[in-house]
Amino acid sequence: MKRFVLSIALATAAFSALAAPTTFFGEDRNRFAFGTPGPNSVGARNAFLSNLVSGIGTETFDSYASNTNANGTVLSFPGTTGNLTATLNGSNIAFETTGPGRFPISAPNFLTATTGNFSITFATPISAFGFYGIDIGDFVTNQMQLALYDGATLVDTLTVAHSLNVANHEGATLFFGFFDTARSYTQISFTNAGGGDVFAFDNMVVGDLGQINPAPAPGTLALLGAGLLAFGLRRRKIS
Repeated sequence: MKRFVLSIALATAAFSALAAPTTFFGEDRNRFAFGTPGPNSVGARNAFLSNLVSGIGTETFDSYASNTNANGTVLSFPGTTGNLTATLNGSNIAFETTGPGRFPISAPNFLTATTGNFSITFATPISAFGFYGIDIGDFVTNQMQLALYDGATLVDTLTVAHSLNVANHEGATLFFGFFDTARSYTQISFTNAGGGDVFAFDNMVVGDLGQINPAPAPGTLALLGAGLLAFGLRRRKIS
């Protein structure tokens, strides 16, 4: 019986671990070259992508007109069963080419946003998301947070652990990404509280559950729990 209880506890722990998104983060305080992120952010991106299937969609924002309002723009990413559409929402977001401390990872454009909120809504639920952030650590008093929604329900909030008080001329870059094999999301809201600043985002990656490699088989956890329960009942009957 003790072994059975231990097995259930371990299964519960495994389920809890799967229930939280797996995150990736790397930051470089100094810009290495125009449009080139440093090794920490590149390493975090590579680690993130290693968990996804090949052909995952990346948006560089380069097909949009420079220096234009990005609010309401619809993006498209390849998904498992069709295209994943994402809509940018925010009063102070735009496609730009340059700015103090800001630069594109892939020229000519990046998405720019001011301190506060902007969001991305998804017509089809997604389970993997990542981005490069440029010049995020200066003029703010708190770290950026990503609020993950499933419909109108706030499911989780992830903190991007970037440095604060980074000098504007440093051109700091970071990569942040996550995947979740237990939940899918229909909206991601970006919040960077305190201060006043403008940030750059580039090379956004979006994927659905089926593009996580390997994707979990449906009902795997339920089957595991049922198997452990049967094992426990059998042990009890034999005793």
